[in-house]
Amino acid sequence: MVTHENTYSTCLPSLKLGRHPPASAYDADIIILSRNRMAETIEAVDSALAQLGLQFHVSLLDQGSDQVTRRGFAEAFRSHRNFSYYAVAGNLGVGGGRNFLSALGQGKIIIGLDNDAVFADAHVASRACRAFEENLGLGVLGFKILERDGVHLDDSSWGYPAGLKRYSNERFDATTFVGAGHAIRRALWSAAGGYDADLFFTWEEYDFALRAIALGWLIRCDGSLAVIHKISKEARVDWSGERTRLFIRNRLILARKWNLSWAQLSPRICIYLVKALRNRRLIPAFAGLLGALKQDRALIKHAMPAQMISYIYQNEIRFHRTPLTYLYRKISRNGGR
Repeated sequence: MVTHENTYSTCLPSLKLGRHPPASAYDADIIILSRNRMAETIEAVDSALAQLGLQFHVSLLDQGSDQVTRRGFAEAFRSHRNFSYYAVAGNLGVGGGRNFLSALGQGKIIIGLDNDAVFADAHVASRACRAFEENLGLGVLGFKILERDGVHLDDSSWGYPAGLKRYSNERFDATTFVGAGHAIRRALWSAAGGYDADLFFTWEEYDFALRAIALGWLIRCDGSLAVIHKISKEARVDWSGERTRLFIRNRLILARKWNLSWAQLSPRICIYLVKALRNRRLIPAFAGLLGALKQDRALIKHAMPAQMISYIYQNEIRFHRTPLTYLYRKISRNGGR
């Protein structure tokens, strides 16, 4: 993986194929990020373009694929309508890439699809847009993530407390969403300022969701809306040194944004270091900790408002059963002080 420090601030994506999104409002922008994975990305784009029952535009951002892959994309997408293919030499990261594509469009809803996923049916996008019309307080809608068989829940992509898994086929309120398949109201995306591009990879959805909750928006997962994740579990869960570093760095940064002290975070840090030692990732774990410490002075910190604390407790904390969660529960009840 190319780290964000080397790329995201200097890369300028350009349109390679298709046309920019329309200047007037329409129902949804469907955005996809790509880095190689030619066959899977083509399937994802085709799935997006096959959606029915709404006005939409599909935008793909290629972040550093090899030339063979890019030529393959150009050939595959040459005749597509309602479509934009952008490319950039480096890697903007997940948040930076989504911010770029989201800012180009005028769709009232921004639908994100991973490039190794496809919509489970042709009406997922239209039903998602209808859910936002029916609930004006809904800010983010997470989709159910299925394994490649299209039947079983993809456990490796379950981003919610284990206690909520029994509701996976239903609708439930949540404090985050899974990036593989989701939808965001554009009004919220604008009000929240988009994703924190500095996070680059890992925790960007949770960071965005917490800011949405602080602004008074509802986060919900809808089990009737699904995407099928095509890549095998073994291929997805690769805890490389770089991913370990970013995981720890970003989670600590996120907590510090909401005014949790380093003393309050010490149990979490200890758990991370113990796990890293067990997995022979101690050096990147320390690098993540040092990265968070380095970034700390530049962070704007906020105490959690009372409604945010209550929302997180009701829709996340009470579904956990760990000692660390117990400590966090006590911290949250004190407003992060």
